[in-house]
Amino acid sequence: MDDALAGRTIRRVFLRLMPLLLASYFLVYSDRVGMGFAALTMNKDLGLSAYDYGLGAGLFFWGYALLAVPSNLVLVKVGARRWIFCIMLAWGILSVAMAWISGPTSFLVLRLLLGAAEAGFFPGVILYMTYWFPATYRARITAVFMVAIPTSLAIGAPVSTAILELNGALGLRGWQWLFILEGIPTIIVAGIVLLYLPDRPRDARWLNDRERTWLDKVLASEALAISKGQPSSMWRALIDVRVLILCFIYFCNTSTNLGLAFFMPQIVAGMGLAERQAGLIVAIPYVVGIVGILFWGFVSDRYNERRISLTLTLLVSAAGLAAAGWLGATPAAVVAMSFAASGIYGTKPPFWSLPSTFLTGSAAAGGIAMINSIGNLGGFFGPSIVGWSREMSGGFSASLYALAAFALAASATTFLAVRWKRPGP
Repeated sequence: MDDALAGRTIRRVFLRLMPLLLASYFLVYSDRVGMGFAALTMNKDLGLSAYDYGLGAGLFFWGYALLAVPSNLVLVKVGARRWIFCIMLAWGILSVAMAWISGPTSFLVLRLLLGAAEAGFFPGVILYMTYWFPATYRARITAVFMVAIPTSLAIGAPVSTAILELNGALGLRGWQWLFILEGIPTIIVAGIVLLYLPDRPRDARWLNDRERTWLDKVLASEALAISKGQPSSMWRALIDVRVLILCFIYFCNTSTNLGLAFFMPQIVAGMGLAERQAGLIVAIPYVVGIVGILFWGFVSDRYNERRISLTLTLLVSAAGLAAAGWLGATPAAVVAMSFAASGIYGTKPPFWSLPSTFLTGSAAAGGIAMINSIGNLGGFFGPSIVGWSREMSGGFSASLYALAAFALAASATTFLAVRWKRPGP
C-alpha cells in the first residue's frame, strides 16, 4: 500500500465529511441536553411529575426502536444525502413543535414522534462511514464523530441555562425558547447536507482518480474478506448471536448514558446551586468525556483490539456511577460523575468498530440499525428507572447505583462473550 496515497486520501475524506457529520450529530444531542435543562422549569409549568418526565424522555426511544432498521434500508436504497436530509428536516420541525406542548399527553406524543423521526440518523451515519473509511481507521474516525456527544452536552449545558433566561421574551417561557433554538439550526444544517454530502467515493469530485481508485479497492477488498462465511442478508444478520450480544451491551451503555444525561442537571441543582452555576458544573463531566472518547479511540486502533478496551471503559463507567451514588449531592460526586463520563463515552469507538468486523452490505445496514435500535431502548429504561427510584427514595443515590449495575453487566458480557476480531493483520 502506498502510505502517502493512503494518508492523503483519508485526510481529504476526513476534512470534507467529518465537519458536516459532526455538526449534525452535535444537533442530535442538543435535544438530550435541552430536555434536561428544560425540565428545570417545564415540569412545574406543565404539571409533570418526575415519573411523567422520565417516561416522556424515554418514550422517544420506542419510536426510535421501531423505525431504525427500516430507515437504514431506505438509506441504502435512496442514498445517504437525500435520506439524512429528510431525517434532519423532520426532527428539526418536531423539535420546534415541542415549544407548544401543553401537558403530559402532548409531551408524550411529540417525544414518540421525535424518536421516530430521528431513528435513522445515527445507524445511517455509522453505515455511511463504512463506505468511506477502511477498518484500520475506523475506531479513531468513530471517536472523532462521537466527540459531538460530550461536546454538545458540555457546550449545551451553559448555553441552555443562558437560553432559559429568555423567559418572558415575546411571551414565551425559557424552556420554549430552548426547543425553538435547537430546532431551527437542525433545519438549516439539513439543507447543507442535501447540497454537499456525497453518497459514495465515486460521487466525490474532490478526490482525484488515484485516490478514488485506491479507496474503492481497499473498501471492496475488506468487504469481500468480511463476507466469507458471515451473514450475507439482513435477516440472517438480525438473528446472529454476535449482533444480539452487541444489542445487550449497547442497551446497558445507553441506559447509563441517558439515565445520567437527562437527570444530571437536577442532581447538580440538588447541591443548592443557581441555574447558571449548575450549567457550568454540569459541563465538567462532559469535557472529561471528550478526553475519554479520543483516548480510547486511539488506544483501540493503536493496539488493534476492541474487547479489552470496551471491557475497561464499561468498568470505569460502573465505578464512577457507584462512587457518585455513595458521595451524594457533594462536589466530590461531580468528580465521580466525570470519571464515569470518561468511560461512558470512551465505549463508543471500540464498540462501534465491532459490527463492521463481521457485517457488510445489507447485513451491515440491518445489523447496525438493529444494534442501535434495541440498544437505544436503554434510553427509555435508564431515564424511567432514574425517575421512578428518585420518587421512591427521595434522592438520586439509588438511581446511580442502578445505572452502575447496567454498566457492570455490560462489562462482564463484553469480557466473556466478545471474542471476534476484524479481518486483516
